[in-house]
Amino acid sequence: MNLYLIIKSLHLIAVISWMAGLLYLPRIFVYHVEYFEKKETTDIFEIMENRLYNYIMRPAMLFSWLFGIILIYLNGLEILTSLWIQIKIILVIFLTIYNEYLGKCKNQLKNRTNRKSAKYYRFINEAPTLLLIFIVFVVVIKPL
Repeated sequence: MNLYLIIKSLHLIAVISWMAGLLYLPRIFVYHVEYFEKKETTDIFEIMENRLYNYIMRPAMLFSWLFGIILIYLNGLEILTSLWIQIKIILVIFLTIYNEYLGKCKNQLKNRTNRKSAKYYRFINEAPTLLLIFIVFVVVIKPL
């Protein structure tokens, strides 16, 4: 079997899992904020948020990075001189920062110190979609 294709497949699986979490967690935040006064309901949202973040998103993010770094190594480190990979890495760094920001938001909701509205969480939910679109086009087209 081709090691490169196995690593690439694992990278794609990790990225898809990570993106699913990045897209879903802010939606849970929306409902968490909307039902903030109902303790039983918010308890359920907190369980969902913690499991999604700690058992899916964080590991998927780490595996995305790990398999991505392995792919760079397998392609040869000179690939890092290509502008498209530099742009991709910068965009993935933004996704990573966004991931950690969602973790902070999750903790604020849990600690009942959240000051953000449901509308805010609906708005920030668009960020990973835009980054994903740019990343896919940069990787597939390699325009630079």
